[in-house]
Amino acid sequence: MSHETVVELVREVKRWYAEELIKERRAAAPDTARLETLKEGLAACAADQEALRDADEEQVAGIEARYAARMKELKGQ
Repeated sequence: MSHETVVELVREVKRWYAEELIKERRAAAPDTARLETLKEGLAACAADQEALRDADEEQVAGIEARYAARMKELKGQ
């Protein structure tokens, strides 16, 4: 996968967390544990986006593997 494709994959996962966070905040009775988990996921995406700016091929491959698995997991929900 190219560097740009990995950047887009991280964006997609980050977008999912952001959308879910909004939905949970708007819920009649928001689940505080889920809110925290979503915030942590969003923060991790932001950190990985930053890391990708200076990442070498090995680091990009590691981020790619994590986010490909995460995206598969999220789509299964």
